[in-house]
Amino acid sequence: MRRRLSDDLSTIRDGVAAVCERFGDDYWLARDADGRFPHEFRDAIAEGGWLGVTMPEAFGGAGLGVREAAVMMNTVARQGAMSAASAIHISMFGPHPIVVFGSDEQKKRWLPRLVRGEDKVAFGVTEPDAGLNTLAIKTFAKKVDGGWLINGRKIWNSTAQVADKLMLLARTTKPEDARKPTQALSIFYTDFDRAQIEVRLIEKMGRKCVDSNMIFFDDFFIPDEDLIGEEGKGFGYILHSMNPERILIGAEGVGIGEDALRRAAGYAMEREVFGRPIGQNQGIQHPLAENWMHLEAAWLTVMRAAELFDAGQDCGAEANAAKFLGARAGYDAALQSVLTHGGMGYAKEYHVERLLREVMIARIAPVSEQLIASFIGEKVLGLPKSY
Repeated sequence: MRRRLSDDLSTIRDGVAAVCERFGDDYWLARDADGRFPHEFRDAIAEGGWLGVTMPEAFGGAGLGVREAAVMMNTVARQGAMSAASAIHISMFGPHPIVVFGSDEQKKRWLPRLVRGEDKVAFGVTEPDAGLNTLAIKTFAKKVDGGWLINGRKIWNSTAQVADKLMLLARTTKPEDARKPTQALSIFYTDFDRAQIEVRLIEKMGRKCVDSNMIFFDDFFIPDEDLIGEEGKGFGYILHSMNPERILIGAEGVGIGEDALRRAAGYAMEREVFGRPIGQNQGIQHPLAENWMHLEAAWLTVMRAAELFDAGQDCGAEANAAKFLGARAGYDAALQSVLTHGGMGYAKEYHVERLLREVMIARIAPVSEQLIASFIGEKVLGLPKSY
C-alpha cells in the first residue's frame, strides 16, 4: 500500500520515515502508558532538519510548502499516530503569523530557534466560553507602560506542560469600543513564564504523551516587542494559519488510517478461523477495500488543498474538506481495524485501539465536522448562513 509520489515528495517521505522508524510500536505504547512527552522523537525530527520544512531558508528552514509538509505529517502519523504528529504539529503551522507578519527582528530572534527545535510552543486561542466563535474570546490584554497585562483563561492548550513559548490571541479592544469585531484582537509570541501562568492538566482519552491543558493569566506581562504585526489585526493573522492546519490534520488522519488498514490486512492474512484466513471472507475484505478507497480520495483532497495554498489561491473550501475527509476516513479505517482484529483489537498489544483513540481528535479539533459542513453549505453552495 505504498503510495506513488513524485521524486521530490518521495525523498521527503523516505527521509522522515527513516527518522520515525527509530521509534517503533514499543516506544509509542510506552508513551501512551506513562504520558511522558516524546522529547527523543522531537529532537530527532529537529536534528534531521524537518521542523523547519516550511520555514524560510534565511532562518535555517527548507523554504518548502504545505504540500511537502502534508507528506511529512502523513508519514509521521502513519508511523507514530497522533502522539507523534502532535509533538511537532504546531511547528508546521503555528509560527506562520511570525513568518508573514513578524518584523525582521522578530524573525531573527524566534525562527532559527524553532527550526532547531530549541523552543516548544503552546498555542493559546480557544476559550471555555467561546469555543469555535473566536471573535467572542474574553482574555484581555491591557496596554501598560512597556507592554501588556493579560488576564483571562484558555483551554485545550497542547504542550503547555513542556512549552518554552506561547503564541497567544487576546482581546486588545473591548467589544463596545471596536469598529469591527475582527479589529479587536491581537496576537503575541512570548516566553511561557510559569511564575505568571497557571497550568492545569486535562486528562483525556488519547494522545496522553502530548499534554492538553487549561491555562490562566492573572496580570501576565508581555513586553511590547512580543506583539506580532499591528494591534487589532490578530484575527486576520490567525486566519492565515488555519487553512494549513486543516490540511495537515487531514494528512495526519489519512496517515493513521493507513497504518490501521495495514495492520488490519496483515492480521486478516494471518488469523485463521474454520480452517481459512479471515481475509478470504468478503465480509472482511470489502470493508477494508472501501477504507482504502476513502483514504485515497481524502489524500487527493489534501494534496489539492495544499497545492492551492502554496499557489496563493483561495483554498478555504478545499482545506476544510481535506480536514473533514481525512479525519473521517482515518477514523473509519481505525474502527474497522479494531473490528477486524475482533477481541484482540481491544488489546493494547495490537495497537489498533490506540489508533482509534488517537484519530478521534482529528474529527473534533480544531474545527467540528458540523461547522465545516455549514461553511461548505454557505461558501460553496450559496445557502443561507446557518450559524
